[in-house]
Amino acid sequence: MKKISILSAKVHVELDYFLTGSVKENSIQNGVSKVRSIFEVESPEPENSVKEVIALAKQGCFAETIVTKAVPLDSTIVLNGNEVVLR
Repeated sequence: MKKISILSAKVHVELDYFLTGSVKENSIQNGVSKVRSIFEVESPEPENSVKEVIALAKQGCFAETIVTKAVPLDSTIVLNGNEVVLR
């Protein structure tokens, strides 16, 4: 564990997303074209030490990993207590 002083740490996440088509016409589609994360850190420690901790935090961030690396999705639908398959 790195022992440095962090006075404040915040992250702001923005998405550029789109939604097209029609539910009525069964043509709905959506997606995200870009994700931005803005980290704001306040610390009296040397910049290189804080940057190292931020890099480690980003490496351990599940949200960043799922956005940057494709992962399989196992999706189960349960309707009225019964598992169903969508066409």
